[in-house]
Amino acid sequence: MQLSIIILNYNVRYFLEQCVLSVQKALEGIDGEIIVVDNDSKDDSCAMMKQKFPLVKLIENKENSGFPKGNNIGVVEAQGEYICILNPDTVVAEDTFKKILNTEYWQLNTGIIGCKLIDGTGHFLPECKRGVPTPWVAFTKIFGLYKFFPNSKWFNQYYAQHLSENQSGNVDILVGAFMIMKRQLYLDLGGFDEGCFMYSDDIDLSYMALQSGKINYYYHETSVIHYKGESTVRDEKYVQRFREAMQFFYKKHFGRSLFFDVFMKIGALVFSLVKKKQQKNSNRKIDIIIFFSKEIESPTHLVFNEKLVNFDLFQNNGNQNIEIIFDTRSFSYKEIICFMEQHKANNLIFKNYIPQSEFLIGSNNANDIGQVINLTKIS
Repeated sequence: MQLSIIILNYNVRYFLEQCVLSVQKALEGIDGEIIVVDNDSKDDSCAMMKQKFPLVKLIENKENSGFPKGNNIGVVEAQGEYICILNPDTVVAEDTFKKILNTEYWQLNTGIIGCKLIDGTGHFLPECKRGVPTPWVAFTKIFGLYKFFPNSKWFNQYYAQHLSENQSGNVDILVGAFMIMKRQLYLDLGGFDEGCFMYSDDIDLSYMALQSGKINYYYHETSVIHYKGESTVRDEKYVQRFREAMQFFYKKHFGRSLFFDVFMKIGALVFSLVKKKQQKNSNRKIDIIIFFSKEIESPTHLVFNEKLVNFDLFQNNGNQNIEIIFDTRSFSYKEIICFMEQHKANNLIFKNYIPQSEFLIGSNNANDIGQVINLTKIS
């Protein structure tokens, strides 16, 4: 078998369904498998998987064992030469896996390969390519110095700005929402370190790959949607776990320092509180709803429009908030992703219509926890 997709789920039933649908399309023509590991979700994620995807391997954990252990459990069951660690709040394009598996970057010293990630509004997510967060790099990130010195290499190592978002090349750190590597490399590295519950695990695994002599790559020629924050609410527990994760990484790789521990406690607290404040789930007034579809029937309360090409007529009026809804029966995920990237704007919101279960799904902001509208409940 060539490729195993490991999806760790926790209480994001609708995002999981969309993710698996997109992965199934992307695996066409590839000898692959999907393994969903559920970390004791309290919604009906497992029931949905059994009903709608009976051929997908489902592992039901009896407790929330965290990101590292959950993924390690999935990899143990994997049969593929390559594995992809994938968040459930993602959407992959139909050619994502084919492109990455066939890229010239696969060499004997290749470690982990990641790709371009965009948020639910079509904007690039810079954390999909990063540098090693040494104490200095972490300092420039936590206190926002990279924003004040955007052209300085000295202050801009955290987001690996030696590469633009549309330039492939070597990077140090990749994000756990999407990473592909040889399964044997994952096993040789010991997988994700289960001493960390979440948040620094992808940094740690990427760094261990570097330490083993491997080279990690950022591949820009395919884009994946990552609806950030769907599995995690930025509450007090988030603040605590984020701080503990950063301390775990630095203690493991850079040794312990009282000064640095104090610095990290303050810095991580400030950073996580800012993230908590940024998180949004507010509804803004929508002036125009456009439903793009080639089907005869449209969902309840949605405007029908069969073509994407006439959209500029609406977009030119920046004073109106527009919600674009894509019928996933009519357009490929690649077409949807390309449209989002090309037309991203502050007044646009994107959602996907999943006809199999009659729901709309999307995110209004990079810090939004996401929105699902069940159309069967609209009278």
